[in-house]
Amino acid sequence: MKIEIWSDIMCPFCYIGKRQLETALAEFPNDEFEIEWKSFQLDPTITPQSGKDVYTFLAERKGFSAEQSIEMHKGVTERAKSVGLDYHFDKAIISNSLTAHRIIHLAKTKSLGDQMEEIFFRAYFTEGKDLNDSQTLIELGVQAGLDPKEVQEVVEDEKLYLNDVHSDIHEANQIGVQGVPFFVFDRKYAVSGAQPVEAFVNTIKEMQK
Repeated sequence: MKIEIWSDIMCPFCYIGKRQLETALAEFPNDEFEIEWKSFQLDPTITPQSGKDVYTFLAERKGFSAEQSIEMHKGVTERAKSVGLDYHFDKAIISNSLTAHRIIHLAKTKSLGDQMEEIFFRAYFTEGKDLNDSQTLIELGVQAGLDPKEVQEVVEDEKLYLNDVHSDIHEANQIGVQGVPFFVFDRKYAVSGAQPVEAFVNTIKEMQK
C-alpha cells in the first residue's frame, strides 16, 4: 500500500500526524507500506525573523494577543506530548522551509525521505535548530545519511529540486488539499489532518477489504 503525505516541516500537526500514522502502521506488522513525503508550504513568504519568537510571530500574523498565542502553543505542546513528542516552541527559530523541502527531495532519491523528514521535524520543534543556516542544513542532511557535498550543492543552488517542490504543491492544489498533513492511500482514500490513530487504522482496514 502506498501512502503519500503532503506536509510542511514547520507544521506542528504534521509531526504529530506522522507519529499517529506510524502507530497505526505498527498494527499491521505483516503488511508492506510505501511512504512518500510530498512538499507543501503553509506560508512560502516567510523570511527569517531575527530576534522574534514564534509566539510573537504568530500573534502578529493572526491578530492574536501574545498571551493567546502562548496558550495556543501550550495546547499544541500538550497534544504533541500525548504521542511522545517533545515540543519547545520557546526555542523554535522561524524559517522558510523551501530549502529543507529541496533537501528532502534529494533524500527521496536515496530512499531516505522518511529519515530526513523526522530529522527536520525534530530539529525545528524539539532542538531549536536554525533551518535558515546552511551549515546546520548540511549537518542535518548528513545525520539522515546523505553525502555532505550533495547537500551543500542543494543548499547553494536554489534551482536544484525546486521543480519537484513546486510539482508537489501544484498536485496538492489539483486534488484539493486545503491544509496539511494530508494523507492519500493508494489514490483511493484520503485522511486530512492529524487524525487519531483509529482513523488511520480504519482507513487501512477499509482498503484491505
